[in-house]
Amino acid sequence: MKKFVFFLTVSVCMVSWSWAGELVAPGAQVQRLATGFRFTEGPAADRQGNVYFSDIPNNRIHIWTLEGKLKTFRENSGGANGLFFDAQGNLIACEGRARRVTAISPDGQLTVLAQSYQGKRFNSPNDCWVDPQGGIYFTDPRYGRMDDLELPGFWVFYITPDRKQVVKVIDDLVKPNGIIGTRDGKRLYVADPGDNKTYVYPILGPGRLGPRRLFAPRGSDGMTLDEQGNVYLTRDKVYVYSPQGKLLTTIRVPEVPANVCFGGADRKTLFITARRSLYAVKMQVRGMY
Repeated sequence: MKKFVFFLTVSVCMVSWSWAGELVAPGAQVQRLATGFRFTEGPAADRQGNVYFSDIPNNRIHIWTLEGKLKTFRENSGGANGLFFDAQGNLIACEGRARRVTAISPDGQLTVLAQSYQGKRFNSPNDCWVDPQGGIYFTDPRYGRMDDLELPGFWVFYITPDRKQVVKVIDDLVKPNGIIGTRDGKRLYVADPGDNKTYVYPILGPGRLGPRRLFAPRGSDGMTLDEQGNVYLTRDKVYVYSPQGKLLTTIRVPEVPANVCFGGADRKTLFITARRSLYAVKMQVRGMY
């Protein structure tokens, strides 16, 4: 079992734009909460504000509780990567190693939602978002070995709200990764770090997207939204864009960030998974989720 180090505070530069003062809490510093992992990813907050995140190589899902304690939620996670909670409190997980999308109910029951498209196994489900109807958008790239791929491309899929069908919704990106949509179900953001771009799509209906528009000339591993609709992308640091695609500020982290989410009881703490550690910084805005 790895040893974890708690509450190691690290100061970082929060940038020079005036918008930083409106987003990051005054005097806030990025704080290392826990370390000793191998590669942290996929943070998602439950209804109370506890933050779940994955350690992909160690095949675990952990919880950072409201009390500031680290717990192991699930062993043998199927190489879980991206996580997201649906309206019923089920934890949706992209199990990259197991090549499937699953749901873990509040009482701990695991259900396989999808593991193939037209009879061919997924590449490696990476990140997901649940729309207002209960449908699930997820990206399916592959990193590492490529010799066992069954699909001819890296696509974005949609699991219908009844969880009975899988629909291909995007097939023209190089390597889609981070994905998030707005709470009103009108916009879908998809990052393509393979081409170093992030796009926004109008959502016309469940699993139906309109023409894409370039949102940011930057790819992203994971992403989240705040209550103002600002988009948080992760690359060498956290980049925050307005809904119109204007770069507002950046947040530097001691390790390269992989993914972000808002959590805590008031949803005003930005949690950042970054390589071997979990970080957090206090914000003045709440998360959209």
